[in-house]
Amino acid sequence: MENTEQTVTYQQPKMPEINAVSFATLRGTLKAGIDDFLKAPLFGLFFGGIYAVGGWIIIASLNYLDMPWMIIPVAIGFPLIGPFIAVGLYEVSRRIAAGKPLVWSEVLFVMFHQRERQLSWMAFVVLFVFWMWIYQVRLLLALFLGFKSFSSLPKFVEVITTTQEGLLFLGVGTISGAVLSFVLFSATVISMPLLLDRELDFVSAMICSFKAVFKSPVPMLSWGVMVVVLAFIGMAPAFFGLIVVLPVLGHATWHLYEAVIGSENPAGTGKG
Repeated sequence: MENTEQTVTYQQPKMPEINAVSFATLRGTLKAGIDDFLKAPLFGLFFGGIYAVGGWIIIASLNYLDMPWMIIPVAIGFPLIGPFIAVGLYEVSRRIAAGKPLVWSEVLFVMFHQRERQLSWMAFVVLFVFWMWIYQVRLLLALFLGFKSFSSLPKFVEVITTTQEGLLFLGVGTISGAVLSFVLFSATVISMPLLLDRELDFVSAMICSFKAVFKSPVPMLSWGVMVVVLAFIGMAPAFFGLIVVLPVLGHATWHLYEAVIGSENPAGTGKG
């Protein structure tokens, strides 16, 4: 009796081509993001509301723990977790482009299904960077301001803006925060929608995202700055602005992904 052996070979998914983008591309993606929000406002308000409620819970928790001075660092780091929640917005934009009906159960199922795919690893990366930011702030507080306990947020702001130690803390914290933000933005700006749209490992997706940033550094970094500025504007009125700002940015990011790489699965079937 002849025995035959079958050799199973693993084929690495093909890395997608990266297209350069311009400022005209960014204007087009932002307009497309606004259009998608207006076409499906309830979905946008729902996902934007998650951000707002999360912000309120954080503020209430810090006040309850008598740590109001941590509100600013946490508020700065809070948008870092935004890309993962935006998966639902990416799916909405994908379905709008394909002309598919927007069904709540199907959109939410796509988000729930990501726990079994590579996108769950990206969530770990994002949260890890967020915690690095929080611990970095606490380390800098210990180095420059000692282990002081600030009685209120205004007192904390007064110390970091009117004392030499506070200004050093502010300067070093801004620089280190900018580095962390650059790394996280470069790693996630394209990788999140890419992992929703295609079967690719999360490391390859991050490499694609970095390539996209380095191929069009000025437009892409300008996009990142615009996202940060709009997120801060949205947080100013007690996080209420995020209910609209972040859904628009989420939809726009999907269209930026399509401009950089293009959707392999425009009908939104099977892979999401």
